[in-house]
Amino acid sequence: MMSGVTSATGSASCRFAQYFVVCGLDTETGLEPEELAGESFEQSPIRRSFKSKVLSHYPESTDRSPFNRDAVNMLCMPRGLSFRSQADSRDSRFHSFTVARDDGTHSYGFVHMYYEEVTSAQITAAMQTLHQMHHVEHHSTSSSSRSTSSASSPSTSSMDSLVSSLDESDAPSLAERPLMACLGCTSGSFQPARDTLYVSKALCLLTPLPFLLAARHFLSQLHQAVTSHAAPPLPLESYIHNILYEVPAPPPGRSLRFHGVQGPIVCQQPGPEELPLGDYPLGEAFSLLGVENLVRLLTSVLLETQVLLYSQDYQRLMTVAEGITTLLFPFQWQHIYLPILPAPLHHLLDAPVPFLMGIQRRDGTQRSTLDLSNEANLCFVDIDNHCVDPPEDLPLFPDQLELIQELNEVLLRFGLQPYGGATTTMPAPAAPPCLSSLVLEDLMEDRRNGNLGGEELAVLERLQALARRCGGGGMAGGKTLGRAFEEEEEELKAAKMNVQLREVFAGRFTSMFGRYEEFVIHSAPDLESWLGNREGTSNFDKGSFLSAQPATHLRFLSRFLETAMFSSFVDSKVLSRWADREPLQRMFDKRLERERLYNTFEDDPGNRHYRKCTVLHESVQAMERRLLKADHTAIHPHLLDMRIGQGRHQQGCFPRLQADVLAQGHHTNKWSSRYIPKRPVTTETTSGLDNDQREKFSPGRRSLCQSKLLDPSPSAVTQTQRGFVEGLLRECRVKTRRMLMERMGKESVELGQGEANITGLQENRLIHSLCDLLERTWGHGLQLKQGRSALWSHLLHYQANEEKMESPSNAESPVSNGSDSRRLEEGLPPPKGSFVQDMRFVQTMSGGLSEVGQARAWIHLALEKKLLSQHLKLLLANHDLIRQLYKPYAFLLCEEEREQFLFHLLSLNTVDYLCFTRKFTSISIPYRVVIMSMKKLSIAMTMSNPWVCVSGELGDSGIRQIPKNTQEIFFQCQNLGRLSTLQLGQENSGLLAKCLVDCVIVHNEITGHTYRFPCGRWLGKGVGDGSLERVLIGQLVAPGGEDDSGRWTGTPPEQGSPPQSGRTGSLGSLGRSNKLSSVQVQEDTREAVNNLVKHFHKAEQERGNLTALLCGEGGLVRSLEQFLLHGFKSSRLFQRSVFIWDFVEKVVVSMETADQMGDLRESTELCDSLCHYANAINASPRNIGKEGKFQLLVCLGIRDRLLPQWLHLLAECHLTAVQYEKSALVRDRAAVHTLSRVLHTLHEFSITLETTLVKGVDL
Repeated sequence: MMSGVTSATGSASCRFAQYFVVCGLDTETGLEPEELAGESFEQSPIRRSFKSKVLSHYPESTDRSPFNRDAVNMLCMPRGLSFRSQADSRDSRFHSFTVARDDGTHSYGFVHMYYEEVTSAQITAAMQTLHQMHHVEHHSTSSSSRSTSSASSPSTSSMDSLVSSLDESDAPSLAERPLMACLGCTSGSFQPARDTLYVSKALCLLTPLPFLLAARHFLSQLHQAVTSHAAPPLPLESYIHNILYEVPAPPPGRSLRFHGVQGPIVCQQPGPEELPLGDYPLGEAFSLLGVENLVRLLTSVLLETQVLLYSQDYQRLMTVAEGITTLLFPFQWQHIYLPILPAPLHHLLDAPVPFLMGIQRRDGTQRSTLDLSNEANLCFVDIDNHCVDPPEDLPLFPDQLELIQELNEVLLRFGLQPYGGATTTMPAPAAPPCLSSLVLEDLMEDRRNGNLGGEELAVLERLQALARRCGGGGMAGGKTLGRAFEEEEEELKAAKMNVQLREVFAGRFTSMFGRYEEFVIHSAPDLESWLGNREGTSNFDKGSFLSAQPATHLRFLSRFLETAMFSSFVDSKVLSRWADREPLQRMFDKRLERERLYNTFEDDPGNRHYRKCTVLHESVQAMERRLLKADHTAIHPHLLDMRIGQGRHQQGCFPRLQADVLAQGHHTNKWSSRYIPKRPVTTETTSGLDNDQREKFSPGRRSLCQSKLLDPSPSAVTQTQRGFVEGLLRECRVKTRRMLMERMGKESVELGQGEANITGLQENRLIHSLCDLLERTWGHGLQLKQGRSALWSHLLHYQANEEKMESPSNAESPVSNGSDSRRLEEGLPPPKGSFVQDMRFVQTMSGGLSEVGQARAWIHLALEKKLLSQHLKLLLANHDLIRQLYKPYAFLLCEEEREQFLFHLLSLNTVDYLCFTRKFTSISIPYRVVIMSMKKLSIAMTMSNPWVCVSGELGDSGIRQIPKNTQEIFFQCQNLGRLSTLQLGQENSGLLAKCLVDCVIVHNEITGHTYRFPCGRWLGKGVGDGSLERVLIGQLVAPGGEDDSGRWTGTPPEQGSPPQSGRTGSLGSLGRSNKLSSVQVQEDTREAVNNLVKHFHKAEQERGNLTALLCGEGGLVRSLEQFLLHGFKSSRLFQRSVFIWDFVEKVVVSMETADQMGDLRESTELCDSLCHYANAINASPRNIGKEGKFQLLVCLGIRDRLLPQWLHLLAECHLTAVQYEKSALVRDRAAVHTLSRVLHTLHEFSITLETTLVKGVDL
């Protein structure tokens, strides 16, 4: 099939290229030093950088993409102009760049930089003058340094002042001095009579799509035509006019061949079902960094950390940046994207937002020399040294080891070593063939297009084989046929490798998010209501999605779901109800439909196995076909209507182009268009929305104008920094609101997702996000920093100032003093501790925390103590210190925004967090325990050698003996987590050792948390149930009498248990049980069982304290006791306390007697089990009393799934009719049967009891 001839005389959006640009030295303005290049005047002038200018660009402008002169100039020559002499290396260089527009689209620039001889006498004279001035300066400096009479002398001076100090009479003497005598000039001297001066010039092509290879070939051929002895077949204007106006962008799924100066060039664009265009060589990126490092870098990008690339080679920066962003499919980077950051824009390194930027490494410089204000969440990529330094606590990419293995296999198939370190480069552009080789070029072109017959093709293949056997021999002055085929095959190989590597990552995202549509929430009835309430609406059920994922993926996925790229992806899905879907999302959804069609998704996503990509071979076939056989051929370059004398060839000098013929396209019948392609598909279009709606759809871009980022003018920099300040404040408002909604459960309730709760994983994710926000806020505009954490650096400076003013006698101890005991006895917690105390404790924590880790620990501690806003307000009260540490535009110097920021953080005091307690589990914590007796009793109460054992989520303290004559103990042990139970006991020392204990108070001296363990019972022999040991259930106490900023409010309980209340009477009080009706007793029992069922149906990280649900107020033990006490006949006088354990013991004795007599009518196995358990509990060495024994029997029965059967045994025993009234629930068969069925629902769960409950009982 013959290719159709096409042109692009239509709009610029249809064209292959948008602009052709020439940047270099403007001889009219002369030499202007590049002040922002960071160079020293110690350097020779020929080694310094000077300002470049856009010398010409064509066309003048286009409607859809206006020309940004300053941005293009900076990116074409990021370090400005550079000069060389004939003795220096003057190799040409190629690099590319990208320019983001305000609408989110990108243009790509491709630059061929080479050195051109300076023909201007004025520039040559100016360079000579600079060298003379440089020599004088060094001569005066060296003379003054050798002089002993002078204490000091200036080593440098400004160029202007030095010029003004020279008289005209000094010029001859300057010229006579030997320049080579200056040590600073030995490496870069210049003398016009001896040396030839060269200056850099850049040829640039701007395109709407990343046609890297095609643009590189075109520019290379254009430069070769300039440096060639022979003139090109046509004036250069013809080729430039052709690429700008007559070469269209290839339509999706098609390839296009057009002609450069020396030969044909082929480009292609993937079809709608294929991955988007990605011309940058991924193989080179993997070779530079290694597979593991690149996966680590991709993880950092996906989690939207700040990424800084570092290399001497600009093209390496672009290769890695573009390679990483192409691997994000179907997601898109939403933040600052500047793979090449010119020197005038280095202020953007202070940006307190996620970014992906690259800076050039200067000769001999290292990372330590860079002025980086925020490194806490920075991923630093040293490309030249093959090193990736990710942020702390970076989670592993899901199935990372299997992914690396699959990538290694792909690279090995293409002959690349996967470990990194090799500096692979792209094939060098072809050398220009001489005219006699054009026939061979035509043969190759015909072969590529499939136009050769069988005999001709056989001849060509023999020529190719001969060229290879000859080892590169060919015609003089041109490239060999073998070399041409090798280049073609290398490019095809690199393109195939690109597609296969991208398909591997696309397959991973397809596997991870294959069912994402099931969790998208469509809550808005129309577009306007959705746009108006985006911040207050959740579009994705993150909790349900995470609960369906493998446990090993949760750390990564929980953080990824909070990123802007995922939120934008989900927003686009919701928006597709009213507008066209985004191209990337449409493509991803079609892939998911195809996967479902073949039923490749596993039924249990929580246990999914790694599946390798199965479409690697098929994915490259269409692309390979397009590259081997072009679908379309563009119009050939042709003569233009030019003035006589224009377009002359001068070797080595790029000519001044005739502007009038390049200003616009020309229409002629000879080159009329046969095909006008549609506008190239971009990835950021939002069809179906007007401008206002599109503005609402992209709120993150409103304060971050992309065009302003590339403007180095002071006004633009001020506006950009102001946008950063507003963005930080808005982010703080959104994050704190989200934390409140998640913590208080409003979001789940409003969306009908069930009861209010939050998992530990979600809490860690939100707090990690808050830590990142604080680090970025404190890093904005920071100019004086210690370590990698901006916040910790500020804290250290503040601590140093405070310690200078703090006398040793007034130094505060990190542990509370004795006056705190009186507050505990009064039911109040001790003071929360000071700002400096918290810092000192964090600094003494074990584990070798870095500066970033210490800052996060301090944030976690302050947040748990509800002092974060208060501490930060105190930190910011030192205005002198802030002005010393920060630049004028810093967020912390914006008073109004700073106050609003603290106000939003203050709102977090309305909820309770245990983030510090649960994160730092291995640290040592001091605890204070106080036993509170019943003060209303006047009788003397004593305890004999009392002891306590405190238990929590993370372990127990072991038995701690309380000192004599005190009711208080202070001890230090490893973090126990949230406290759950407390064992209180004393020795068996006779009837005088007894005490009516009201409660026990435990205070965490670091976090300030106070736990109350209600008791309300006697501890001693001969009183109550005779218990010498109690197991108490704790509850976190809301402090009273504190300032409003620290007041705890009614947050939904952290544990899933019902709230407890203190008791002053016996748990087995008959009088109390009679007050409850049978209906209320049955309702309480069902509620207790229901709480247990809900406990086990929650995610494991979300479950509360099981012991509280079993033994606490309103727990299962208490409800069963009420059931068995209902209708119980008391034979005791004055309604004294009776205990169910007495009845259980009688039943056991009766069963054992009946068994011996052979009169046992019930199941022997069930009776034996009840008797065995009761006897084992009685034989326990622990003296836990009758209430404790009944509690233990219930817990063991529910654990071993025996409790419902035991209940039937108690109900059917003949003693029940004697001990209970007819109206008692235990004598109601229907009530007993209903309770038994309710208890049976707990048999499906595996119940593990705390060691505290079952200690001493071997069952």
